[in-house]
Amino acid sequence: MVDGKIVIDDVSYAYGGDWILRNVTLHVPPNAVTVFFGPAGGGKTTLLRLINRLNDLVEDTEMSGRILLDGKDIYDRRVNVPNLRRRVGMVFALPLPIPGTIRENVLYGPKLAGMNNPDQLGDILERSLMQAALWDEVKDRLDSPATALSGGQQQRLCIARSLSLEPEVLLLDEPTSGLDPISTRKVEESLYELKQNYTIILVPHSVQQAARVADYAAFFLMGELVEYRPGVDIFVAPRDKRTEDYVTGRFG
Repeated sequence: MVDGKIVIDDVSYAYGGDWILRNVTLHVPPNAVTVFFGPAGGGKTTLLRLINRLNDLVEDTEMSGRILLDGKDIYDRRVNVPNLRRRVGMVFALPLPIPGTIRENVLYGPKLAGMNNPDQLGDILERSLMQAALWDEVKDRLDSPATALSGGQQQRLCIARSLSLEPEVLLLDEPTSGLDPISTRKVEESLYELKQNYTIILVPHSVQQAARVADYAAFFLMGELVEYRPGVDIFVAPRDKRTEDYVTGRFG
């Protein structure tokens, strides 16, 4: 496998004494869409949350192994966690725009980071919305409430909000699970553009979506990484029978 922007090195993770992930090792390449797929309960979302330390405050957990970003352990005690989360953005399954306008949603992070130059903020606003494939739909109503957008538009707005701080990595946890087919297609199409500048890890809402967007794909089953290969290979000619049974619909 190619050198990784993110390296997951023998990671195991337990919650309440139950091991959710067991000895997971994989390298996530830069400038590609890597998909974590498999049945519910496989540990995909847990691993996603570990990559930007969202589980830090969860009690009664145990973790072993390392997660490296550009060769540095993100769980080193010297790591500045807010800075890490600026480098590693996350978008959840349910669109959660903050109260306010479309403009305020996108610029919330940059303003919080101390940016106040109007020209700079204007550039960030346009760039982020264009990267999220939303600019053409909202450019004439940037001061309208974000809640007036459709579900698909709200999800793309949340992607734009994550992109406003120019993270290096974008984590997407079933970002199209509640969207109609047209909105889903727009989000998927935006991934092709985004991966030119970002490293993307996606938990898809279906095997079909995984097959459509994956440059690389990792199949998880009950906390175990079963198989990790280029997407075109894993969906056409899986090596493990468990992977084959899942992608052909025999279970899951």
